[in-house]
Amino acid sequence: MKFLDEAKVFVKSGNGGPGCTSFRREKFAEFGGPNGGDGGRGGDVIVRAVRGLNTLIDYRYQQHFKAKSGNPGMGKDRYGAKGDSVYLDLPVGTQIFAEDKETLLADLTEIGQEVVFFKGGKGGKGNIHYKSSTNRAPRRSDPGEPGEEMWIWLRLKLLADAGLVGLPNAGKSTFLSSTTRAKPKIADYPFTTLYPGLGVVYVDQKEFVLADIPGLIEGASDGVGLGTRFLGHIERCNVLLHLIDGTEEEVVKNYLTIREELKKYGQDLAQKQEIIALNKCDALTEEEITEKTKLLEKASGTKVFNISAVAKQGTEEILRTLLKHIEARRAQEEEATSSASDLDPFQTT
Repeated sequence: MKFLDEAKVFVKSGNGGPGCTSFRREKFAEFGGPNGGDGGRGGDVIVRAVRGLNTLIDYRYQQHFKAKSGNPGMGKDRYGAKGDSVYLDLPVGTQIFAEDKETLLADLTEIGQEVVFFKGGKGGKGNIHYKSSTNRAPRRSDPGEPGEEMWIWLRLKLLADAGLVGLPNAGKSTFLSSTTRAKPKIADYPFTTLYPGLGVVYVDQKEFVLADIPGLIEGASDGVGLGTRFLGHIERCNVLLHLIDGTEEEVVKNYLTIREELKKYGQDLAQKQEIIALNKCDALTEEEITEKTKLLEKASGTKVFNISAVAKQGTEEILRTLLKHIEARRAQEEEATSSASDLDPFQTT
């Protein structure tokens, strides 16, 4: 299945059904009164987050979604049926924007979450509603209200606990494959990974979700190399694991390049908790490891882990460190949610 994280689709709710103009026509009721029923309501446009989806590829091939119109009213006081609603099943983490790609309309962050995006038009009234003491045989009935329509953008931002960042060929896919059951494409050339990938990490009988983001390059925050699309996938991560290729000469420059792109992109990416790891240490001498680690620690002001993703050296320690930060963040979010509930005056017990 191909990965697609952005799609443009057209949605339209159903029109309301027209009301009916009708009169009783029965034996011995020559002047029967009005009995035209109302038209049915148009179908809604409903978006929902479902389990098992991690791409928007389906919306490349089908781009128009229209709910059914309500059925017309009929004689004998029969009301029209409501039109069928149309459902857009989306991956968790999908955001819905207006056509300007800036106005956020909905954000699906939980499995099972449903949003009635557009309601169908109301059905028209039948002539039974217009009977009065002065107008015993009204011939007026109303058409149904039209539905709403709009072009919208669907944008998927992966929901992961931790995200992998780094320059191309830093070993991110190798790290993902060695620490999870994910099987990303791995090769010895830049930009092997073209799409974000997810894997579940199991450590100390606990688990968290790790996202592999395609390699960033200088200018990524301005859209170079589709950088803004990739950076968007780590907005929701609690912690970032920054991998640096230890076989490169200018490790500090490479580290600062990624940090600069995170700052330029905004969305508080530069303020996220960051774990730094010097990767591919199995290909370095002890002297090289020591020298490059000291340079990185001086530039970053924090501890730098020495690992080899392919040889699985040092990966357990760094996974435990990631888990520690993730659990701390989860505890903060739960405490904040609990505090908000305590302050809610309308909360029921």
